[in-house]
Amino acid sequence: MTTKENTAVSPGNHTFRVWAPLAQNEVELCVDDTSVPMHPADDGWWQVDAPGGPGSRYAYRVDGADERPDPRSLSQPDGPHARSEVVDLARHRWTDEGWEGIQRNDAVIYELHVGTFTDEGTLDAAIERLDHLVDLGVNLIELMPVAAFPGERGWGYDGVSPYAVHQAYGGPAALQRFVDAAHSKGLGVCLDVVYNHLGPSGNYLPVFGPYFTDRHHTPWGWAVNLDGPQSDEVRRYLIDNATMWFRDFHLDALRLDAVHALIDDRAVHFLEELAAQTDSLSDVLGRPLLLIAESDRNDPATVTDRAPGGEGGQGLHAQWADDVHHTWHVLLTGETQGYYADFADPEAITKIARTPFFHDGTWSSFRQRHHGRPIDGASTPGDRFVVSLQTHDQVGNRATGDRLSHLVSPGRLAIGAALMLTSPYTPMLFMGEEWGASTKWAYFTDHEESDLATAVSEGRRKEFADHGWSDEVPDPQARSTRDASVLQWQELDEPTHRALLDWYRTLISLRREVADLHNPSPESSRIERSDDLLIVHRGEHRVVANLGGEPARIDNDQHIVAAFETSMDAGGDVVIEPDGVVLLGPRTDNEGTVR
Repeated sequence: MTTKENTAVSPGNHTFRVWAPLAQNEVELCVDDTSVPMHPADDGWWQVDAPGGPGSRYAYRVDGADERPDPRSLSQPDGPHARSEVVDLARHRWTDEGWEGIQRNDAVIYELHVGTFTDEGTLDAAIERLDHLVDLGVNLIELMPVAAFPGERGWGYDGVSPYAVHQAYGGPAALQRFVDAAHSKGLGVCLDVVYNHLGPSGNYLPVFGPYFTDRHHTPWGWAVNLDGPQSDEVRRYLIDNATMWFRDFHLDALRLDAVHALIDDRAVHFLEELAAQTDSLSDVLGRPLLLIAESDRNDPATVTDRAPGGEGGQGLHAQWADDVHHTWHVLLTGETQGYYADFADPEAITKIARTPFFHDGTWSSFRQRHHGRPIDGASTPGDRFVVSLQTHDQVGNRATGDRLSHLVSPGRLAIGAALMLTSPYTPMLFMGEEWGASTKWAYFTDHEESDLATAVSEGRRKEFADHGWSDEVPDPQARSTRDASVLQWQELDEPTHRALLDWYRTLISLRREVADLHNPSPESSRIERSDDLLIVHRGEHRVVANLGGEPARIDNDQHIVAAFETSMDAGGDVVIEPDGVVLLGPRTDNEGTVR
């Protein structure tokens, strides 16, 4: 069913609406076994009252052409090429009336991919693993995209039905059940949405209206039409999508994919309008609603508050800070290929303690130009920047999908966790990171058109051919590539994995309990290097990591709060083994106790 807002659906006659300003003569509704001509309404909309109810299948025919699914379809049971299904979102009986939401400055995010989080690869199966996340201590689950796409398996960034929940994951009712179950356990839910492009197969939006424009271009082709003729309804299409997730699915946050590809020359940028609408809905619903941007621009205006007259920023609530990831990755692995080369700078590790943007107007050798803008730390708290050791991008875009656990020792994984979870920024884990999962997470697809499938498989091999890795790259189209990426939960019973999990759990708990570690001000953070020791100062607390090949001994002038591969010698000094790490704090009544 197509409406500007999704409302309850009941059997009998109801209104079908579709925006089709490109129709020259007619738009026809095909519902169940009947076809009904639609009537033109205002601003390029067509509508008709017709029989149908939940479960009815329908599509639209523009000017006598082939049937196409509803651009605002909530369900595509037979895939994005087939008819849409009428869905009544009001049928779910919510049990989260007391849910108060997640505050940004309290968030510890956990990114997961529904299709590989469990063997079943469904939202209902993921519900069975929520207790693990509660025990770990994270409180905001970020679901990778669930928008319907052709085939059964994939990352989700080639979705073509932005309003529909992928059928293989369980459809819209399953997402409602998942959010409700998460809220019952104190977990918020963030959804990754892709507004900058649609996938290569099943994109029928151009049949209906000017959703795209050749005035701007993106890595995926024509840009979404945010500022050209008839772009008002295109913007409304995306904003209605966002408010639907918040209102009808009770989501707490949206992660906006690659916002730098949302090209908009209007005075009021689309992101500013989206942020204003989200804040207004937050007031209505009485709980926080967050917009988290992925941006390649290193521009603090993305998360700077809006101001009257348009002199402020775009007003999003947080953004990913990849510079921090890159700096930590180089420190822990020593890799300096590609864009990592910039972060081999010895000053990178000390600079990111003060700002999440290593490139804040500085020269980028990878881009061969200056990049970024400085952040005013006094007015922009660190919790507006989401940092990570691993993400779907940084793992899955490697040739074979190797995780950090395939590149470094458990001790270095523990060092990375300490850096992230004691930082002034909002931390995000990638599923399985907390126990050093041994499964790789590779790029996988399930394109149904043979030509497209072949192009994707061959393109993936060619991408890494210059590095001599083409023979190692798993075929994205092979089911085995997805299957090998599924988490192996039995690893939690193995001592090495359990030890790392306990370390993550301890650090997340301390982050909430210790004011120094919860402080979002970068001014409270300082990093220094002393030979092979990395020392992070967070107020009265210190994280000391041994990056050398020999044990390091430091004076025990503070209380050992938590430690990994660290002990005390007979003289009372702290001994940090190679790749060991210790968190030190002010002495207390239980001084010397290792948590």
